[in-house]
Amino acid sequence: MRKWFTQQKYSLFFFSVLFAAIGMGIYFSLSFEPGLFSLCIILCCGISGLLCARKYKILYPCIWMLVGFGYAGIYTHTKDIPQLNHATHNIEITGTISNIDYTPDKTRITLQTEKFGTVRVSTQDNTKVFTGDIITGRGGLFQPAPAPMPETFDMARWAFFNNISGTGYISDLAIIKPHTTTNASTFRQKIHNRTQSFLTDALILGYKNTLKKSDREIWNKNGVSHIWSISGYHMALIAGWLFAIFYVCFRCIPPITRRIPARIPALICAWFGLIGYMFLSGAGAATFRAFIMTTLVMIAFIMARNVFSLRTATMAFLLMIIINPYYVMQAGFQLSFAAIFGIIWLWSVAKPNMPSGKILKYLYTAFLTALVAFVFTAPFIIAHFNSIPIYGIFANIIIVPIFSVIIMPMVIIGTCFAMFGIPYILKATHNIYDIIIKYAEHVSDLPLANINTINMPNAALILVIIGLGAMIFLRPDNKIKNIFIRHANITIASAFICLGLIVWSTTQTPIFYLSTDHNLIASRQGGKLYFNKKSDSGNYFAFNTWLQSNGESGESEHLKLKSDHGVYKISTPKWTLVYIQRFVPLAKNLESLCTDKNIKYIASYYDIQSQHCDTKILRGGGVIYKSGYFNKTPSNRLWHNRPE
Repeated sequence: MRKWFTQQKYSLFFFSVLFAAIGMGIYFSLSFEPGLFSLCIILCCGISGLLCARKYKILYPCIWMLVGFGYAGIYTHTKDIPQLNHATHNIEITGTISNIDYTPDKTRITLQTEKFGTVRVSTQDNTKVFTGDIITGRGGLFQPAPAPMPETFDMARWAFFNNISGTGYISDLAIIKPHTTTNASTFRQKIHNRTQSFLTDALILGYKNTLKKSDREIWNKNGVSHIWSISGYHMALIAGWLFAIFYVCFRCIPPITRRIPARIPALICAWFGLIGYMFLSGAGAATFRAFIMTTLVMIAFIMARNVFSLRTATMAFLLMIIINPYYVMQAGFQLSFAAIFGIIWLWSVAKPNMPSGKILKYLYTAFLTALVAFVFTAPFIIAHFNSIPIYGIFANIIIVPIFSVIIMPMVIIGTCFAMFGIPYILKATHNIYDIIIKYAEHVSDLPLANINTINMPNAALILVIIGLGAMIFLRPDNKIKNIFIRHANITIASAFICLGLIVWSTTQTPIFYLSTDHNLIASRQGGKLYFNKKSDSGNYFAFNTWLQSNGESGESEHLKLKSDHGVYKISTPKWTLVYIQRFVPLAKNLESLCTDKNIKYIASYYDIQSQHCDTKILRGGGVIYKSGYFNKTPSNRLWHNRPE
């Protein structure tokens, strides 16, 4: 046993980085905001622990968790993002355009304003605008909403770490001062205007919402939605093509290849090409993350080191979370690195036996790679999207190579020709896409193509992550006789993953849901959710999130709760709740509700003040379980601007 522990010193670096990320995730998931002084104390304790625990390095991972927690908190406190105090309508909005995103039915514009900070507004105005234009218009702005329920996506947190103060709408656009310089952003928009192709927009220019909603649902059900986000997949393709082109060119120049290997100048030129592609595609977080990872891979190639190693991937992971700790909470970041670590583990640690024959090798490699990527990303897909694409393995084997070999090259070539008024290649690419989407639609319509799951709590996800980390980072020793110690990585991984699954499976499903603004409620009846409204623009994401947390599809029909003149009564064997939507029944019934001992909770759209039953009145949003426990949605963190 002691020998096995000695061999795990190699794994301390990996586990330290993993637990630092877990500490960051714990900070962002808290229901309260720690003070800056407390965070400094925690960070100092963590750093002191690293210096004092040199003889007990096995404690390093736990100490690094303190460091990660404190670093994430201090990083958050250093951000100074202007925040809106209340929603506004019919106001004049003036600012400089810093980014534009196109969707099938509207345009999303990011504006730098003096009065409101950075805001993101949607418009259906047909006025052509460019990055750098100073525009004005009439519209409305809203505070980014907190999470619809505990441990789900928090729009306010996302906006805060993307430097966005508010979201809203704008119309009657007028350009006060057009842009005077041409940069990567304006060049992107000129390509968009000239090509008018959603394939160019999504795969080359990095616009994230150009796909039709129906198409996006099909790709999600097939488990290949990652091909529409400029990330590692696209960076690897572009880097590979650029390297191949420059490598052939430099091989034809003997004076260079006699002195240095052709791969070195080819990699350097390909790297500069990647920089151009990164800015052309918008330089988003996922794109920048992929660029960092690809850069490290290229450096390893130049230095003739092992490219696909756990250390290289971990260094990229560490660099990203140092730059911005909030990356650990983003679905794209988690999915990308889960797949990367899983694939590296498969081919550099597990080392499966390869069959003979080129075709069998390709099929075997493709299947194992897709299978491992699916298994390692499945927990994060469930945690973020409450669903799992069952046929994702086969879709990745068939669809991804088609996009790599056919669609992407044709889109790049077609875009170049379309800029000179020759659209035929792009049109042909769209025809091929239509054929592929029909195949994908048939797959998505198969039975059990997409299984909806209940919400996975953070505790369960952390346990599964530790289990996967043990599987990847712990080193087995075939010389040890005891089979459990010899394969301790599998034993420990199985224990943590099973424990996480137990925590997930035993998690209660909420009976009642209440939005933070008390405008929307839902009650679980007969396994399905019923709402007090069919729609609510202020709680657009709540419908989907609540339905998915209940194991239903986010596109399910919004069933209507029955009320008695604006009064909703939710009764269970252990507790009764009354929600009052309108003011008149509130004034009429409040006294009787307060004195009714059978009623445990009172909720209302209006802020109720009553000394006689203050303990019954719900403040803020949250969910109530069958036991009667009210789990409140955090709404008083730094990114919420809602002090309580």
